[in-house]
Amino acid sequence: MAADKARFYLEQSVPELREWERKKIFSKDEIANIAKKRSDFEHLLNSRGESTPSDYAQYASYEMNLNALRRKREKRVGVKATSYTGQRRVFFILDRGTRKFPGDLRLWTQYIEFAKKEHAHKKLEKILTKVLRLHPIKPELWIWAAKYMLEEQADMLAARGYMQRGLRFCENDAALWLEYARLEMIYVAKVATRQRILGLDETATKQDTEMEDGMTADTIVLPEVTAEDIDPGLRDDKEYNAALQNLASMPALSGAIPIAIFDSAMKHFKNDEMLAEQFFDLVAEFDQAPCSRRILQHILDSLIHSRPGSMSVCICRFKLPMFGSLPTSPDFPGALRGSLQAIRGSMEDFPEAKKQLAGRAASWLKQLVQNADMDVDVRTALTASIGQFSKISEVG
Repeated sequence: MAADKARFYLEQSVPELREWERKKIFSKDEIANIAKKRSDFEHLLNSRGESTPSDYAQYASYEMNLNALRRKREKRVGVKATSYTGQRRVFFILDRGTRKFPGDLRLWTQYIEFAKKEHAHKKLEKILTKVLRLHPIKPELWIWAAKYMLEEQADMLAARGYMQRGLRFCENDAALWLEYARLEMIYVAKVATRQRILGLDETATKQDTEMEDGMTADTIVLPEVTAEDIDPGLRDDKEYNAALQNLASMPALSGAIPIAIFDSAMKHFKNDEMLAEQFFDLVAEFDQAPCSRRILQHILDSLIHSRPGSMSVCICRFKLPMFGSLPTSPDFPGALRGSLQAIRGSMEDFPEAKKQLAGRAASWLKQLVQNADMDVDVRTALTASIGQFSKISEVG
């Protein structure tokens, strides 16, 4: 029975192999090796109780590599085998594997990644529906689906829907709450960038240009704004421009949704100060989003209200003055002065946490001093502060 099933699947590929040989994409010996390899895999997969998820994964990987080689050969030889597709064979193998081993996430991941690579969007949406129905308590799957809908399909409503459904099943997973907030911030940052490019952001100043010019490897990479996002022909469309300007007043762009996510997370996790600090650091990455400072201030105010004497309050107070200020900008020295005053004030107010606060401050300042374009005087002051805080953190 197993041998008959394997033979049936192998017979399906005979016309494909003959075409490859006829068009001289592969030699006769190579065709024989391909047929033998496929035969070995099929007999292994169809043997009763002996196959494993890794067998399906290896078979799919073999076919992926074979398909890539075939495309290179076709390009080199100048022919194209249009009658058959290696994509369909890989999908067939992975579909069989996930049906036999529905609980193996690695196999599902391979299936999803291949569909994404091949731009098989309809197929991918079906795969996501199946895997999320089988594994609703796996937060990484909800996160992947939401990111895919935003980044690849530009469908924020669908992305938000995945996150909200994921939270129903995985409400105790802090990472999912954080990634939901990140998704909303990416959306805000993308629209803000679009407004700035079209010249519709009235608040855009010289500082915005300096921030763009001063982007470093440590700065978050915003989603690429493509020609599909911004049609030059729309620049003179008054209705379009007015609609884009009005977006700034929407809850999604005013910071209302990230704030709501944070408040819900704090309520669910009983005002966990470490989680609040993670939210703060996440939002601080989006220094070009116009609502970021408002969200950061809200997080800090919430921390002060719920955990007034906590380490997280002191650290957030220390970081907030420098938000959006690049080490090369004219306002950086003033922002640095405000941060240093905040951390020193906290060390005086909470002497029992002085050593730990100094260590956290030194660690964060070390990241800033690495900027190669920083003013010499500013670097000197920053290095001196790092030395002072490091000494305090070591001796207490």
